[in-house]
Amino acid sequence: MGTATLVSVEEYLRTSFPDADREYIDGRIVERNVGEVDHSDAQTAVVHYLRAHYQERVWASVAVRVQVKKTRFRIPDVTVVLGSKPADRIIRKPPVVTVEVLSPDDRAGDLEEKINDYLVFGVPCVWVINPETRRAYVHTSAGSHEVRDGILRVDSAAIEVPLSEIFG
Repeated sequence: MGTATLVSVEEYLRTSFPDADREYIDGRIVERNVGEVDHSDAQTAVVHYLRAHYQERVWASVAVRVQVKKTRFRIPDVTVVLGSKPADRIIRKPPVVTVEVLSPDDRAGDLEEKINDYLVFGVPCVWVINPETRRAYVHTSAGSHEVRDGILRVDSAAIEVPLSEIFG
């Protein structure tokens, strides 16, 4: 097994990646699994729904860097912040929700680490959407559960997204 070359935060932030942005984890640049059509459809549907129904209260977008720790930058599939579009290029305050849409190559351990990073950072709610099974899960500091009633929620922000809007 080879050793990874560590990169400074400054170098990571200066680097442009031609195929897809990459996360930065404690000095390592980490490739993200780039989704396929179903993955993209789910991301787009979440953002579209939030912008159509909560435009006055939230800003939602895909693939935005979120600095969860001094040496960790995550790129959720969808990031939702309360209020208007952030002025900075990078989100440095906890979003109200982050969304991860599963890709065929995602590994459970990597996803668990991401969810933990978001929750420790102060993100109150992490949604995980599986376009293949058309199921979704909600993770909070109090625990995790599958969405059984067909609605993703962030109770603290009074946000609801029906799974039927995501999976059409």
